[in-house]
Amino acid sequence: MGKLEQDFATYRARMNERVLAEDNRVIKRVYSVDSLAYGEGGSLPRQTKELLGLVASLVLRCDDCVKYHLLEARAAGSARKEIVEAMSIGLVVGGTIVIPHLRRAIEFLDDLEQGGGRDAPG
Repeated sequence: MGKLEQDFATYRARMNERVLAEDNRVIKRVYSVDSLAYGEGGSLPRQTKELLGLVASLVLRCDDCVKYHLLEARAAGSARKEIVEAMSIGLVVGGTIVIPHLRRAIEFLDDLEQGGGRDAPG
């Protein structure tokens, strides 16, 4: 596991636990819907859903979301070339304002690969 991945995973787990400890019905339902949307089942394979989430995250300029979907896309079997191609779509849709987020995404993807990444495919 790379340092960036480890830092992200640790922070995310700690803060998700903290957020869910607030015991708010709406928050819990949104977390649940998110899990259902990206899980197996439905017409699209999980890999495609994660790449779609990655593109949307780039366009919306959410670095945490980009990191999450990079991790999940790798875990779902996406190769680097597939991920980079999906990110190129996000850049086209989002325009040049996406470039700083693309830089951080590539840095995080490099970290995933250097650290062995979670279920890192080619």
